[in-house]
Amino acid sequence: MALHSLTSPASLMALLVLAGCGGSSMVQQPSSRSNEAAPQAATCPADVPLDARCLSGRDSAGAFYMIAVPAKWNGTLVMHAHGGPDLKAPDLERSREDLTRWSIMVKAGYAWAGSSYRQGGVELRAAAEDTERLRGIFHKHVAVPKRTVLHGQSWGAGVAAKGAEMFTKDTVGERPYDAVLLTSGVLGGGTRSYDFRLDLRVVYQYLCGNHPRPTEAPYALNLGLPADATMKQTEVAARVNECLALNKRPAERSAEQNAKIKTIVDVIKIPESSIQSHMNWGTLHFQDISAKRTGGASPFGNEGVLYRGSSNDAALNAGVLRYKADEAAYRKFAADTDPIGKIPVPVISTKWIGDPTAFVELDSRFRDVMLQGGSSERLVQTFTTKGTHSFITDPTYPTLMTALLRWVDTGAKPTPADIANACPGFEAQFGQGCVFDPNYTSPSLETRVPARQRPF
Repeated sequence: MALHSLTSPASLMALLVLAGCGGSSMVQQPSSRSNEAAPQAATCPADVPLDARCLSGRDSAGAFYMIAVPAKWNGTLVMHAHGGPDLKAPDLERSREDLTRWSIMVKAGYAWAGSSYRQGGVELRAAAEDTERLRGIFHKHVAVPKRTVLHGQSWGAGVAAKGAEMFTKDTVGERPYDAVLLTSGVLGGGTRSYDFRLDLRVVYQYLCGNHPRPTEAPYALNLGLPADATMKQTEVAARVNECLALNKRPAERSAEQNAKIKTIVDVIKIPESSIQSHMNWGTLHFQDISAKRTGGASPFGNEGVLYRGSSNDAALNAGVLRYKADEAAYRKFAADTDPIGKIPVPVISTKWIGDPTAFVELDSRFRDVMLQGGSSERLVQTFTTKGTHSFITDPTYPTLMTALLRWVDTGAKPTPADIANACPGFEAQFGQGCVFDPNYTSPSLETRVPARQRPF
């Protein structure tokens, strides 16, 4: 039975009764005091079950969003915080793409809601506010769920971690989120998650010297680009290919090009396949941060870094450009992006061990932060042996959601082994793909990204 947009108390109670056909009784919670307009009926993306109901809209801050409710809703709402971040202006297509990728949640019986965020760019708290605003829209215009899980993916995992810290029962008068799911997360906070991209920029410039070119006005590489400069990803790629020929097979490159690639891979500890994407982010996202978020200064520095892994480390360390992080910029960026480890509800994370975008070592930093913030008993970290950064496997996510909600409902904290052992039970419905390694523990971040001097 499809759910419909209902706003009157009588209609809402009827909806709660109907929703119980999914096998889970509904519990009345305080409604969010939202003044947002109601969403409109929308066509569901192709991967969403045919009997689901989809809604869309644009909130008062300018963020677009999509909502999907399965016909046999189990009563749990998944609030999705997407990754990226995009630098372009928001649009509805972003939310449709997110719903398509995460249609596994709807297939598993969960309602799903995701915001495009009100703006592009690297501003984390604003994205958390946009996600919370959408939760209010769902509460007011769709239904009051039995449980609400905040799901953050990639950069959105940082959004979810911060949102779980920002929005608690004390601040909104109700418990907005019962649990948090963090997948493929950029979980080191902005001040530590992106250090290696400055390392990449300085090592690349040492090797290639074309970003910027000698004929162009010099600028500090930790800015990404000057505030008034314009450059597209295709232009960044053209420079990288000019030096490294990443667009060619190894046999088609010169020996010098292959040697430079090897130096980057060995020193920065990223695969060849991700050099270009990290160069893009270290250029365009860094520019967004320094020009729009931190007052024209950079929060990134490489003072004290000892680069290792090249054929001549002494020459490399003597030759790379060095930058000092601006203290005010660092403090501002940390306040916006760094978790403090004070999450009052259960948290489960998962990470593909070989993730080339959000390093597995970032999870160690998050584990330390949760310990420092007094929330370590509310964290379970899981790891997988296969996957991609964007999506691991279909049965992975219903397995994690089930473990998370059982923890919420019973108080019994699962172990990584519990989760790994439960996964095969979901393969009959969702296909093969159980790849958890319950014995893996992530190494410290400093084993991947060298330590450096920090403003504080």
